[in-house]
Amino acid sequence: MGGAVPVSGRPGGRYLFTLSLAALGVVYGDIGTSPLYAIRECFYGAYGIPVDPANVLGVLSLIIWSLILVVSVKYLAFVVRADNRGEGGILALMALIVPGHEPARGATRRLVVLGLFGAALLYGDGMITPAISVLSAIEGLEVATPLFQPYVVPATLAILVALFCVQHRGTAKVGAVFGPITFVWFAALAALGVRAILGEPAVLHALNPVHAGLFFAHNGLRGALVLAAVFLVVTGTEALYADMGHFGRRPIRLVWFAVVLPALLLNYLGQGALLLVDPEAAHNPFYRLAPSWALYPLVALSTLATIIASQAMISGAFSLTRQAVQLGYSPRLAITHTSSEEEGQIYIAPINWLLMIACCGLVVGFGASTNLAAAYGMAVTTTMAITTVLFYVLARRRWHWHPLAAGGLAALFLAIDVAFLGANAVKIQNGGWFPLVVALAVFAVMSSWKRGREVLGRRLRDATLPLAQFLAGLAANPVPRVPGTAIFMTGDPESTPHALLHNFKHNRVVHERVVVLTVITAEVPAVSASERLGVESLGHGFWRVVARFGFMQDPNVPRALALAASPEFEFDPMRATYFLGREKLIAAGRSGMALWRERLFAFLSRNAEEATAFFRLPPNCVVELGAQIEL
Repeated sequence: MGGAVPVSGRPGGRYLFTLSLAALGVVYGDIGTSPLYAIRECFYGAYGIPVDPANVLGVLSLIIWSLILVVSVKYLAFVVRADNRGEGGILALMALIVPGHEPARGATRRLVVLGLFGAALLYGDGMITPAISVLSAIEGLEVATPLFQPYVVPATLAILVALFCVQHRGTAKVGAVFGPITFVWFAALAALGVRAILGEPAVLHALNPVHAGLFFAHNGLRGALVLAAVFLVVTGTEALYADMGHFGRRPIRLVWFAVVLPALLLNYLGQGALLLVDPEAAHNPFYRLAPSWALYPLVALSTLATIIASQAMISGAFSLTRQAVQLGYSPRLAITHTSSEEEGQIYIAPINWLLMIACCGLVVGFGASTNLAAAYGMAVTTTMAITTVLFYVLARRRWHWHPLAAGGLAALFLAIDVAFLGANAVKIQNGGWFPLVVALAVFAVMSSWKRGREVLGRRLRDATLPLAQFLAGLAANPVPRVPGTAIFMTGDPESTPHALLHNFKHNRVVHERVVVLTVITAEVPAVSASERLGVESLGHGFWRVVARFGFMQDPNVPRALALAASPEFEFDPMRATYFLGREKLIAAGRSGMALWRERLFAFLSRNAEEATAFFRLPPNCVVELGAQIEL
């Protein structure tokens, strides 16, 4: 297939081993806990089918080839090649296709909408994953004795609340043990599977894809609906792509083929072997694999594994939110760095508490993991289909693949995505509506914020002067200059900042040194220090400075301005005065947006994090000048 494809670095030796072990814990935590409930849902869930040898081999064949085609081929062979300078995820993919400096019109605007909705769907997934994972692990106690049944939900809630309450401490210390614990988990999956396979080797016939075809032939529509449960084995795949930036392609691929895929295949085959021998085990085949003496240790290990899987999804939600903020799809939020060494380890309090409330509400509302499984799948299947569409556009637009090559590959992937999506659509009335409602709410926020900022920017441009015209007037009619440096922040480097006009109008003075500063978020994850600033002298003591940050970086303005120090441009950014505009927005129904969206944008704007904190400005050096603006 023609066209250039991004190539990331190739770690090796001990560093490769360290990265691979860390990736095992963070990247594969979600997909690695699917054996807890996936097989059970195929035979015991809402659309379960009879436990007979033909159905067992058919379901196993579907699971095996789903793991191979979706994870190994679609994502690890192709989609992870679509990295934005090493960063993955649907927003990074969208930024590759639709650079922010290009106006979004027609088909491009539809792609933006599609990408935004795909990102919004991941929040629904982030709410369900911790709930279903921890709940399914604790339900193992019921296998030991029914006496534990009343305590399953309270214990799950206690673990989830504790998990969210420690998020502000960061994952640096906990992350050090993620990999080893997850390795033990996958080793246990493999060992349990091998033990059962040795007892019923006939289960290995499921490796033949013919059994998948026979399954549909024998079960018809009912067999197609079982795909909704089969899909549970690949639910962590989209998170795999989103976490790529932390580890790179090579460690993620290596650990999948060396550890994760073999362990999952052995465990699923082991559960199938158990069902061939004992169909009654369908109630909870995973825990039935274990000998009685190993049940309680397995519950403990499962709980640790699900906590790790949940942690990965929570961290992913924080990372996705920061990308949305930096790319202009979300209001500013207070972002706390929990590690002085790792850029990606962050904490966002509002997202954390919203996720906690949602997770606990799901556990209480659904009560059992089998009920939650009905809600699981809609978000991820839709996101996967959107990723396929965006990947096709990227292959054609940026990599210049031949239409037949790009179209044929996309058609294969989309056929699988649509089959899973169709099966999951039946579950909407049984809980599948939840992630869709969450996604619609998040999408409304993202799209309203982006559109509102565009409208606000247009209003501000209409009410201001070109900077060149202001400077010409200043040269023709000199005004008093006061000592010091004034920094005026503006979104348009060619226009006169509103705060500068207000200050000049009311005080009739100008500082001896004036910096017109624009902060731009690039469509790349990180911008190096050497590329951070563009500095231009405008004469009359005025300077235009453009500071560029990547969408995975936090904009620290004083630190960036310190890079501009030179004999011609001497100033201390910590002693300068920063002038900011503060707009009070009034929903007037004249923007072209629906009135409710104008009101939502005004509400979000009032509650966004202060620009002073977001740009890391020294609070005692900031002056804010307000204005009322009708949308």
